[in-house]
Amino acid sequence: MRALPHDRTKGILTFGAITVPCALGRSGLLVRKKEGDGGTPVGFFELLHVYYRPDKGLPPKTTLPVEPLTPSSAWCDDPASHLYNRPVSLPFDASHEKMWRDDRLYDIVVVLDCNMFPAVKGKGSAIFFHIARETYSPTEGCVAVAPEHMKLLLEKTRPGARMCIRL
Repeated sequence: MRALPHDRTKGILTFGAITVPCALGRSGLLVRKKEGDGGTPVGFFELLHVYYRPDKGLPPKTTLPVEPLTPSSAWCDDPASHLYNRPVSLPFDASHEKMWRDDRLYDIVVVLDCNMFPAVKGKGSAIFFHIARETYSPTEGCVAVAPEHMKLLLEKTRPGARMCIRL
């Protein structure tokens, strides 16, 4: 995956013979990611786990682990929490992001291993590969593609696959 030269919030994702447009973070690509900076981190990130909205469709076809979201699904983004950058269930007192969204962005969402093993406080959380807005407007730091592209890519993805995000 690489950013477009004329718009740092949009990019091109290539996987084998497949090339699709993608949305990136509002701050573009960043080498030094920090919590809340809006940047998409540069690096190699394994695609770990797929979540999907069961009320919006069937599970995506993939050999990656797949789990349905529920209305209580959330992700901790509070650097002060011992559950920082981990899935949590609502209600949850620390700062978090709801995974069951009103828009389509997390209808299918893939967890990337960005700042996870171990999670370093303040180095970024909830860096996902998810569904883009129809306009491909910027994300908060994730990589996002159209729903049909996500399904196509996941069908071809195997455990151990990594996303290369480069300048």
